[in-house]
Amino acid sequence: MKHPSEQSPPPGIRARLHEIIFESNTPAGKAFDVALLWAIVLSVLAVMLESVGPIRARHGETIRIAEWVFTVLFTLEYVLRLFSVSRPGLYVLSFYGLVDLLAILPSYVSLMMPGAQSLLVVRVLRLLRVFRVLKLVNFLGEAEVLLTALRASRPKITVFLGAVLSTVVIMGSVMYMVEGEANGFDSIPRGMYWAIVTMTTVGFGDITPKTVPGQFIASMLMILGYGVLAVPTGIVSVELAAAARHGINPEACPGCGAEGHDVDAVHCKFCGTRL
Repeated sequence: MKHPSEQSPPPGIRARLHEIIFESNTPAGKAFDVALLWAIVLSVLAVMLESVGPIRARHGETIRIAEWVFTVLFTLEYVLRLFSVSRPGLYVLSFYGLVDLLAILPSYVSLMMPGAQSLLVVRVLRLLRVFRVLKLVNFLGEAEVLLTALRASRPKITVFLGAVLSTVVIMGSVMYMVEGEANGFDSIPRGMYWAIVTMTTVGFGDITPKTVPGQFIASMLMILGYGVLAVPTGIVSVELAAAARHGINPEACPGCGAEGHDVDAVHCKFCGTRL
C-alpha cells in the first residue's frame, strides 16, 4: 500500500505551482503568464494564417505542426492547473477552466472531424489574463465589478426581455393583419423580425409598412424602442453602483482558482477554501 504522500501531491509542490500558474505577484508567476500569453498569441495567429488559402498551400504542414505543438503545451498547462488546485472539479466548471478546455479540445476533435481546429481561435479569450500579468489590478477589479453587476441584473433583465418578446409577438401579429402579404408581411415570424429591427432602432428597411395604420404603428414602435434601450441600461447602472461600493480582491483561490472575492473575504465564496 502506498504512503498517503505518494497518492496526492505534496502541499508544498501544489502551493508552489499554484503561486506560479495562478498568481503574478512573483517573478516566476509573471514569467509564466507572459510566456503563456505569447504562446496564445502565436497559436491564434497560426490558426488565422491557416485560413488564408495561399499561405495554407505553401506552409500548411508547418502551421499544422505548430498548432499541435501549442496544443500539447496548453494541454500540459491545463493538467498543471488541475494539479495545483485542491478542488479541480470546480476549476473545470469555472469560466477560465472552460475556456482553457476549449482552447485544446478542437485539436483533438479535428482528428475525427476535420476542420474543427478552426475553433482554436477561442484561445484569444485567454488573453484576458493579461490584466493580471500587467498588474492592472484596477482593470481586473472593474471587470469583476461589471460581472457582479450583470449577475445581479440577470433576474430583472430576464423579466424585461420576456416583456419585450411578448411585445414583438403581438406587434408582429398586428402588422401581419394590417399590412398583409402584399406589403411584405407574409407571415407572423416575418412581422416579428420587422418588430425586432424597428424596436432596436436598426432599421434595415428591407420590410416597410405601406398603409397609414401600419406607419402609425411603426411610429409608436420606434418611440417605444428608445425605452427598450434605456431600461436595461438603467438596471445595470444601478447594480454597478451597488457593486462598486464593495472592493474586489484579485487573489486567486487556492482551491478552485476562482477570482473576484470581496476585499474582506476570508474564505472562497465558490468552494469555501481559506484565502
